[in-house]
Amino acid sequence: MAEVGAGAAIVLAGGFGESGAEGRRRHDALRAAAGAMRLLGPNTIGLVNLIDRIALSASGALEIAELQPGPIAVVSQSGGILGSLLSRAAGRGIGLSKLIATGNEADIEVSDCVEFLIADETTSVIALYLEGLRNPERFRKVAERAAAAGKPLVIFKVGRSESGARAAVSHTGAMAGEDRLYDALFRQVHAIRAASFADLLEIPMALAGGRSLAGKRIAIVSSTGGAATLVADACGLVGLDVPPPDEATVQRLTALNIRDAALNRNPIDVTLAGARPQLFRSVIDTLEASASYDAVVVIVGASGIARPEIVAGPVLEALPRLTKPLFVYVSPEAPNIVRHLNRHGVPSFSAPESCASALAALLRASAPRAVGVRPARHLPALDSDARRAAMTLVEARIGLLDEVESKRLFQHFGIRGVKEVVVATPAEAQEAASSFRGAVVVKIRARGVAHKSDIGGVAVGVAVAEVAERCRSMQAAAQRAGARVEGFLVQELIEAGTEMILGFHRDPQHDAHRAGIRPSDRGRRCRGPISRSREKVPGNLE
Repeated sequence: MAEVGAGAAIVLAGGFGESGAEGRRRHDALRAAAGAMRLLGPNTIGLVNLIDRIALSASGALEIAELQPGPIAVVSQSGGILGSLLSRAAGRGIGLSKLIATGNEADIEVSDCVEFLIADETTSVIALYLEGLRNPERFRKVAERAAAAGKPLVIFKVGRSESGARAAVSHTGAMAGEDRLYDALFRQVHAIRAASFADLLEIPMALAGGRSLAGKRIAIVSSTGGAATLVADACGLVGLDVPPPDEATVQRLTALNIRDAALNRNPIDVTLAGARPQLFRSVIDTLEASASYDAVVVIVGASGIARPEIVAGPVLEALPRLTKPLFVYVSPEAPNIVRHLNRHGVPSFSAPESCASALAALLRASAPRAVGVRPARHLPALDSDARRAAMTLVEARIGLLDEVESKRLFQHFGIRGVKEVVVATPAEAQEAASSFRGAVVVKIRARGVAHKSDIGGVAVGVAVAEVAERCRSMQAAAQRAGARVEGFLVQELIEAGTEMILGFHRDPQHDAHRAGIRPSDRGRRCRGPISRSREKVPGNLE
């Protein structure tokens, strides 16, 4: 295909990098044969464009009669999961724009797809199903671009357990990596991590509505107390508040003359016996206008199945007028009501936990512009020279770095330590101390000693005249403990500050991806150096 000028190809077949040594040889041969031609796959089911009704896929989910176009794009490293999400979205009335299964990512990978979707005018939210990242640095850049473009990333990342990580390796050859590193990365790029598979569709559905959540205060209006309690409890567990209405709101609700209703507490129990849709519209309008609330959750109870017009009708009619988010929790099993409301732009849920999770995600997505919360900060990316210098330090050493080497590494990332001088002998330490103002901190350099204070290797507030003698005492104590002293550190004394422990860990799975190491070889690779301080030395990085 490449020889006749094809620009791209989708490789559906499996049996490549995920299947062992022979598969990896086939993988390399495929890459070589493609040349400059772009590849999607192998081991993929292709892609689907619901906006333009184009399907380049072998998924059986395409046989579903009603596939709803919409603003949510899905990128999945699993073809089967892509088909599952497509069918689930159709069943819930959730509209999708583009769906892409990247498979083994011999060429086109997740970051390429996100980059394309940032520029796609039909996509407003991007959902990702990840087993691992082959190029975290590039993913960071495109994720930050997505955030800057106002296109939220919602990510469901598998491999949180050891079993899940093993399954990911055998599935697409993706090494899952240490999960807490992904957590940190997703926070830094303002991505939202879905806690459950269901959230991967339902959170994007909530974000796609275009409304911001300005605060944590949620009004719950219901005709069924049990379902309302479920939603209130779920909201509390994710950090949302369900406060009672203010007096002005109570007065406006009371003026509606709703019989047998509890209007001065939240959830707001509105009995629908004999109620008219117009009355329910007035309740929604009153709560939406209330200064007590930032969002409204309407609960459809069992009576909503027999008479869906009482709740669903007023909700749909109220939606264009509202500025605050309006969610619906459908308590009975009523997929037709859920699908109908979602298709018309009302985020609707069949589980109280999903409703609360979506509200919490919307609050987080809205925070920088609506609540005034500053977005998470991280250190600026290293330039190429600094990156090479930092990685040279990492790769040159197996095991623990000592304090000097650790701080040299941190400096490449913009983290500075206290003023200090590295010396080899007690006499040099005495001379170095004379350049400081006042007393100093003296430490031994002894590789492999995690806690220098345990062997008398740290002295705080040492007078300049006493430095050489203190170094000789430290050296003798360390030698008695079997430690090899390589020198000394003389540091400025900082008497007020915050004690910190710094550590550096390079994910071995990421190294394996870059180096082409087999999954079974992961345990033979150094986990990467970690240097920490545990000594309680005020103001001095140990």
